[in-house]
Amino acid sequence: MRRQKATAVLVLGLVATVSAPARAAVDPPAPDRHTPGPRPGPAVAPATIRLPNGFRPEGIAIGPGPVAYFGSMADGSLYRADLRTGRGAIFSRGPGTPSLGMRTDGRGRLFVAGGTGGDARVVDVRTGRVLASYRLATGPAFVNDVIIARGAVWITDSTNPVLYKLPLRGGRLPAAAVRIPLTGDLVYGPGFNANGITPTPDGRGLLVVQSNTGGLFRVDPATGATRRVDLRGESLPEGDGLLLRGRTLFAVQNRRNVVAVLRLNATGTEGRVVRRVGDDRFDVPATVAAFGSRLYLPNARFDAPDPRRTWYNAVAIPEPER
Repeated sequence: MRRQKATAVLVLGLVATVSAPARAAVDPPAPDRHTPGPRPGPAVAPATIRLPNGFRPEGIAIGPGPVAYFGSMADGSLYRADLRTGRGAIFSRGPGTPSLGMRTDGRGRLFVAGGTGGDARVVDVRTGRVLASYRLATGPAFVNDVIIARGAVWITDSTNPVLYKLPLRGGRLPAAAVRIPLTGDLVYGPGFNANGITPTPDGRGLLVVQSNTGGLFRVDPATGATRRVDLRGESLPEGDGLLLRGRTLFAVQNRRNVVAVLRLNATGTEGRVVRRVGDDRFDVPATVAAFGSRLYLPNARFDAPDPRRTWYNAVAIPEPER
Protein backbone atom coordinates (compact mmCIF):
# COMPACT_ATOMS: atom_id res chain seq x y z
CA MET A 1 0.00 0.00 0.00
CA ARG A 2 2.92 2.31 -0.21
CA ARG A 3 3.81 4.22 -3.22
CA GLN A 4 7.44 4.18 -4.25
CA LYS A 5 9.65 2.52 -6.82
CA ALA A 6 10.41 -1.16 -6.32
CA THR A 7 14.02 -1.81 -5.37
CA ALA A 8 16.04 -4.85 -6.26
CA VAL A 9 16.30 -7.31 -3.41
CA LEU A 10 18.54 -10.24 -2.62
CA VAL A 11 16.10 -12.98 -1.66
CA LEU A 12 17.46 -15.25 1.04
CA GLY A 13 15.89 -18.66 0.78
CA LEU A 14 13.47 -20.24 -1.57
CA VAL A 15 12.65 -18.29 -4.72
CA ALA A 16 9.23 -19.27 -5.95
CA THR A 17 8.83 -19.69 -9.65
CA VAL A 18 5.53 -20.23 -11.42
CA SER A 19 5.27 -21.39 -14.99
CA ALA A 20 3.36 -19.39 -17.56
CA PRO A 21 -0.24 -20.37 -18.24
CA ALA A 22 -0.45 -23.57 -20.25
CA ARG A 23 -1.63 -23.25 -23.82
CA ALA A 24 -4.52 -25.30 -25.06
CA ALA A 25 -3.30 -28.54 -26.58
CA VAL A 26 -3.85 -29.26 -30.26
CA ASP A 27 -6.60 -31.82 -30.72
CA PRO A 28 -4.99 -35.25 -31.26
CA PRO A 29 -5.95 -37.37 -34.27
CA ALA A 30 -8.96 -39.61 -33.82
CA PRO A 31 -7.89 -42.82 -32.04
CA ASP A 32 -8.17 -46.25 -33.59
CA ARG A 33 -11.59 -47.67 -32.74
CA HIS A 34 -9.96 -50.60 -31.00
CA THR A 35 -7.70 -48.45 -28.81
CA PRO A 36 -9.11 -46.17 -26.11
CA GLY A 37 -7.95 -42.57 -26.59
CA PRO A 38 -6.37 -40.50 -23.84
CA ARG A 39 -8.70 -38.66 -21.50
CA PRO A 40 -8.27 -34.90 -21.50
CA GLY A 41 -6.51 -33.63 -18.38
CA PRO A 42 -7.87 -30.92 -16.10
CA ALA A 43 -7.49 -27.32 -17.22
CA VAL A 44 -4.54 -25.46 -15.72
CA ALA A 45 -5.54 -22.29 -13.92
CA PRO A 46 -3.59 -19.28 -15.18
CA ALA A 47 -0.71 -18.03 -13.03
CA THR A 48 -1.20 -14.44 -14.21
CA ILE A 49 -4.48 -12.53 -14.21
CA ARG A 50 -4.63 -9.49 -16.45
CA LEU A 51 -6.40 -6.45 -14.98
CA PRO A 52 -7.63 -3.37 -16.86
CA ASN A 53 -5.07 -0.79 -17.95
CA GLY A 54 -5.02 2.10 -15.51
CA PHE A 55 -6.83 0.07 -12.85
CA ARG A 56 -4.12 0.46 -10.15
CA PRO A 57 -4.93 -2.64 -8.06
CA GLU A 58 -4.15 -2.79 -4.37
CA GLY A 59 -6.42 -5.07 -2.36
CA ILE A 60 -7.51 -8.63 -3.07
CA ALA A 61 -10.11 -10.95 -1.57
CA ILE A 62 -10.83 -14.53 -2.64
CA GLY A 63 -13.86 -16.73 -2.14
CA PRO A 64 -16.16 -18.33 -1.57
CA GLY A 65 -15.05 -20.50 -4.47
CA PRO A 66 -12.48 -19.75 -7.19
CA VAL A 67 -13.39 -16.07 -7.49
CA ALA A 68 -11.06 -13.15 -6.77
CA TYR A 69 -12.00 -9.52 -6.14
CA PHE A 70 -9.65 -6.59 -6.73
CA GLY A 71 -10.00 -2.96 -5.74
CA SER A 72 -8.84 0.04 -7.77
CA MET A 73 -6.78 2.81 -6.24
CA ALA A 74 -7.71 4.99 -9.21
CA ASP A 75 -11.46 5.34 -8.66
CA GLY A 76 -12.51 2.59 -6.25
CA SER A 77 -14.04 0.30 -8.87
CA LEU A 78 -14.18 -3.43 -8.08
CA TYR A 79 -13.09 -6.16 -10.48
CA ARG A 80 -14.21 -9.79 -10.26
CA ALA A 81 -12.13 -12.57 -11.86
CA ASP A 82 -12.59 -16.32 -12.28
CA LEU A 83 -9.38 -17.96 -11.06
CA ARG A 84 -10.02 -20.98 -13.30
CA THR A 85 -9.89 -18.95 -16.50
CA GLY A 86 -8.39 -15.61 -15.54
CA ARG A 87 -11.29 -13.79 -17.16
CA GLY A 88 -13.15 -11.05 -15.37
CA ALA A 89 -14.81 -7.64 -15.47
CA ILE A 90 -15.62 -4.63 -13.34
CA PHE A 91 -18.83 -5.41 -11.47
CA SER A 92 -19.12 -2.35 -9.21
CA ARG A 93 -18.17 1.18 -10.21
CA GLY A 94 -16.23 3.11 -7.60
CA PRO A 95 -17.07 6.34 -5.81
CA GLY A 96 -14.00 8.14 -7.18
CA THR A 97 -11.87 7.46 -4.10
CA PRO A 98 -9.62 4.40 -3.60
CA SER A 99 -10.60 0.85 -2.76
CA LEU A 100 -7.78 -0.76 -0.79
CA GLY A 101 -7.90 -3.78 1.56
CA MET A 102 -10.96 -6.01 1.31
CA ARG A 103 -12.49 -9.22 2.65
CA THR A 104 -15.50 -11.33 1.77
CA ASP A 105 -17.77 -13.17 4.20
CA GLY A 106 -20.06 -16.19 3.84
CA ARG A 107 -23.08 -13.97 3.20
CA GLY A 108 -21.93 -12.68 -0.19
CA ARG A 109 -20.65 -9.37 1.17
CA LEU A 110 -17.39 -7.63 0.32
CA PHE A 111 -15.99 -5.23 2.94
CA VAL A 112 -13.81 -2.54 1.35
CA ALA A 113 -11.42 -0.01 2.96
CA GLY A 114 -11.65 3.44 1.38
CA GLY A 115 -8.09 4.78 1.69
CA THR A 116 -7.91 8.57 1.52
CA GLY A 117 -11.70 8.66 1.32
CA GLY A 118 -11.71 7.98 5.07
CA ASP A 119 -14.55 5.50 4.75
CA ALA A 120 -15.51 1.85 4.28
CA ARG A 121 -18.31 0.24 2.37
CA VAL A 122 -20.02 -3.11 2.04
CA VAL A 123 -20.79 -4.41 -1.45
CA ASP A 124 -23.00 -7.26 -2.62
CA VAL A 125 -20.65 -9.56 -4.59
CA ARG A 126 -23.48 -10.72 -6.86
CA THR A 127 -24.91 -7.38 -7.92
CA GLY A 128 -22.20 -4.86 -7.07
CA ARG A 129 -24.74 -2.86 -5.07
CA VAL A 130 -23.46 -0.93 -2.06
CA LEU A 131 -25.24 -2.33 0.99
CA ALA A 132 -23.80 0.09 3.55
CA SER A 133 -21.27 2.90 3.83
CA TYR A 134 -19.41 4.06 6.94
CA ARG A 135 -17.73 7.40 7.55
CA LEU A 136 -14.67 6.47 9.62
CA ALA A 137 -12.61 9.67 9.66
CA THR A 138 -13.41 13.32 9.01
CA GLY A 139 -9.84 14.61 8.58
CA PRO A 140 -6.77 13.20 6.83
CA ALA A 141 -6.86 9.40 6.79
CA PHE A 142 -5.62 6.35 4.95
CA VAL A 143 -8.12 3.61 5.71
CA ASN A 144 -6.06 0.67 4.66
CA ASP A 145 -6.66 -3.01 5.36
CA VAL A 146 -9.52 -5.24 6.49
CA ILE A 147 -9.94 -8.53 8.34
CA ILE A 148 -13.00 -10.37 9.66
CA ALA A 149 -12.36 -11.95 13.08
CA ARG A 150 -14.01 -12.36 16.46
CA GLY A 151 -17.48 -11.57 15.10
CA ALA A 152 -16.46 -8.21 13.67
CA VAL A 153 -14.75 -6.43 10.79
CA TRP A 154 -11.48 -4.72 11.78
CA ILE A 155 -9.95 -1.95 9.67
CA THR A 156 -6.57 -0.22 9.95
CA ASP A 157 -5.75 3.43 9.34
CA SER A 158 -2.16 4.21 8.31
CA THR A 159 -2.52 7.89 9.24
CA ASN A 160 -4.46 7.78 12.51
CA PRO A 161 -3.54 5.49 15.46
CA VAL A 162 -6.89 3.72 15.65
CA LEU A 163 -8.66 0.55 14.62
CA TYR A 164 -12.19 0.75 13.27
CA LYS A 165 -14.54 -2.06 14.31
CA LEU A 166 -17.79 -3.07 12.63
CA PRO A 167 -19.54 -5.51 15.01
CA LEU A 168 -21.51 -8.18 13.16
CA ARG A 169 -24.04 -9.31 15.73
CA GLY A 170 -25.92 -12.19 14.18
CA GLY A 171 -24.33 -11.21 10.88
CA ARG A 172 -26.24 -7.91 10.81
CA LEU A 173 -24.42 -4.81 9.61
CA PRO A 174 -24.08 -2.15 12.34
CA ALA A 175 -25.35 1.40 12.11
CA ALA A 176 -21.89 2.85 12.75
CA ALA A 177 -18.28 1.85 13.33
CA VAL A 178 -16.58 1.73 16.72
CA ARG A 179 -13.29 3.64 17.00
CA ILE A 180 -10.60 1.91 19.10
CA PRO A 181 -7.46 4.01 19.86
CA LEU A 182 -4.15 2.16 19.62
CA THR A 183 -1.84 2.47 22.63
CA GLY A 184 1.38 0.83 23.82
CA ASP A 185 4.35 -0.19 21.69
CA LEU A 186 2.93 0.82 18.31
CA VAL A 187 3.82 4.51 17.96
CA TYR A 188 2.87 6.37 14.79
CA GLY A 189 5.48 8.37 12.87
CA PRO A 190 5.93 9.92 9.40
CA GLY A 191 4.89 7.74 6.48
CA PHE A 192 2.63 4.71 6.47
CA ASN A 193 2.00 3.18 9.85
CA ALA A 194 -0.47 0.39 10.67
CA ASN A 195 -1.13 -1.49 7.47
CA GLY A 196 -1.93 -5.21 7.06
CA ILE A 197 -4.00 -6.93 9.74
CA THR A 198 -4.79 -10.56 10.59
CA PRO A 199 -5.83 -12.59 13.66
CA THR A 200 -3.32 -14.29 15.95
CA PRO A 201 -3.12 -18.10 15.57
CA ASP A 202 -5.23 -18.64 18.71
CA GLY A 203 -7.84 -16.15 17.48
CA ARG A 204 -7.73 -14.08 20.67
CA GLY A 205 -5.80 -11.13 19.34
CA LEU A 206 -4.95 -9.24 16.18
CA LEU A 207 -1.62 -8.72 14.40
CA VAL A 208 -0.76 -5.47 12.63
CA VAL A 209 2.37 -4.63 10.62
CA GLN A 210 3.78 -1.09 10.65
CA SER A 211 5.11 -0.31 7.17
CA ASN A 212 7.52 2.51 8.00
CA THR A 213 9.30 0.72 10.86
CA GLY A 214 8.87 -2.93 9.89
CA GLY A 215 7.49 -3.75 13.32
CA LEU A 216 4.86 -6.44 13.88
CA PHE A 217 2.48 -5.84 16.77
CA ARG A 218 -0.10 -7.83 18.68
CA VAL A 219 -3.25 -5.84 19.41
CA ASP A 220 -5.70 -6.52 22.23
CA PRO A 221 -9.02 -6.18 20.38
CA ALA A 222 -10.86 -5.19 23.56
CA THR A 223 -8.61 -2.28 24.53
CA GLY A 224 -6.41 -1.40 21.56
CA ALA A 225 -3.26 -1.97 23.63
CA THR A 226 -0.36 -3.06 21.42
CA ARG A 227 2.74 -5.12 22.12
CA ARG A 228 5.67 -5.62 19.77
CA VAL A 229 6.00 -9.20 18.52
CA ASP A 230 9.45 -10.62 19.24
CA LEU A 231 10.87 -11.53 15.82
CA ARG A 232 14.35 -12.38 17.17
CA GLY A 233 15.95 -9.29 15.71
CA GLU A 234 14.12 -9.42 12.36
CA SER A 235 11.68 -6.84 11.00
CA LEU A 236 9.30 -6.39 8.05
CA PRO A 237 10.12 -3.04 6.39
CA GLU A 238 7.60 -2.06 3.72
CA GLY A 239 5.23 -4.58 5.32
CA ASP A 240 1.84 -4.59 3.62
CA GLY A 241 -0.78 -7.33 3.32
CA LEU A 242 -0.81 -10.18 5.85
CA LEU A 243 -2.21 -13.72 5.52
CA LEU A 244 -2.35 -16.26 8.33
CA ARG A 245 -2.45 -20.01 7.60
CA GLY A 246 -2.34 -22.01 10.83
CA ARG A 247 0.72 -20.68 12.67
CA THR A 248 2.37 -19.49 9.46
CA LEU A 249 2.16 -15.81 8.62
CA PHE A 250 2.78 -14.58 5.07
CA ALA A 251 3.76 -10.90 5.09
CA VAL A 252 4.09 -8.97 1.83
CA GLN A 253 7.02 -6.53 1.76
CA ASN A 254 5.83 -4.53 -1.19
CA ARG A 255 8.80 -2.47 -2.40
CA ARG A 256 11.14 -5.33 -1.47
CA ASN A 257 9.25 -7.58 -3.92
CA VAL A 258 9.18 -10.47 -1.46
CA VAL A 259 6.81 -12.38 0.78
CA ALA A 260 8.24 -13.07 4.23
CA VAL A 261 7.27 -16.45 5.71
CA LEU A 262 7.07 -16.38 9.50
CA ARG A 263 6.40 -19.07 12.08
CA LEU A 264 4.45 -17.77 15.10
CA ASN A 265 3.61 -19.08 18.53
CA ALA A 266 -0.08 -19.63 19.32
CA THR A 267 -0.63 -16.26 21.01
CA GLY A 268 1.20 -14.27 18.35
CA THR A 269 3.66 -12.74 20.80
CA GLU A 270 6.77 -14.38 19.27
CA GLY A 271 7.81 -15.46 15.79
CA ARG A 272 10.71 -15.97 13.45
CA VAL A 273 11.24 -15.34 9.76
CA VAL A 274 11.73 -18.74 8.13
CA ARG A 275 12.44 -17.47 4.62
CA ARG A 276 11.62 -14.79 2.09
CA VAL A 277 10.11 -15.69 -1.27
CA GLY A 278 10.41 -13.67 -4.46
CA ASP A 279 9.28 -14.04 -8.05
CA ASP A 280 10.47 -12.42 -11.28
CA ARG A 281 6.90 -11.28 -11.96
CA PHE A 282 6.59 -9.29 -8.74
CA ASP A 283 6.30 -5.55 -9.39
CA VAL A 284 5.51 -4.07 -5.97
CA PRO A 285 2.93 -6.64 -4.83
CA ALA A 286 0.70 -5.09 -2.20
CA THR A 287 -1.60 -7.70 -0.66
CA VAL A 288 -2.08 -11.45 -0.66
CA ALA A 289 -4.87 -14.02 -0.60
CA ALA A 290 -4.90 -17.79 -0.94
CA PHE A 291 -6.84 -20.33 -2.96
CA GLY A 292 -5.93 -23.99 -2.99
CA SER A 293 -2.17 -24.37 -2.94
CA ARG A 294 -1.49 -20.92 -4.40
CA LEU A 295 -0.99 -17.40 -3.13
CA TYR A 296 -2.34 -14.57 -5.30
CA LEU A 297 -0.82 -11.08 -5.22
CA PRO A 298 -1.84 -7.96 -7.18
CA ASN A 299 1.09 -5.93 -8.54
CA ALA A 300 0.46 -2.35 -7.47
CA ARG A 301 3.34 -0.89 -9.55
CA PHE A 302 3.36 2.21 -7.35
CA ASP A 303 6.02 4.08 -9.36
CA ALA A 304 4.48 3.73 -12.82
CA PRO A 305 5.19 7.00 -14.67
CA ASP A 306 1.63 7.30 -16.01
CA PRO A 307 -0.72 5.04 -14.01
CA ARG A 308 -3.64 5.90 -16.26
CA ARG A 309 -1.92 4.16 -19.18
CA THR A 310 -0.09 1.44 -17.28
CA TRP A 311 -0.96 -2.26 -17.55
CA TYR A 312 -1.61 -4.16 -14.33
CA ASN A 313 -1.96 -7.78 -13.25
CA ALA A 314 -2.06 -10.20 -10.34
CA VAL A 315 0.23 -13.20 -10.14
CA ALA A 316 -0.04 -16.60 -8.47
CA ILE A 317 2.83 -18.42 -6.80
CA PRO A 318 2.88 -21.83 -5.12
CA GLU A 319 2.25 -21.49 -1.42
CA PRO A 320 5.69 -21.65 0.23
CA GLU A 321 6.44 -24.52 2.57
CA ARG A 322 5.50 -23.72 6.13
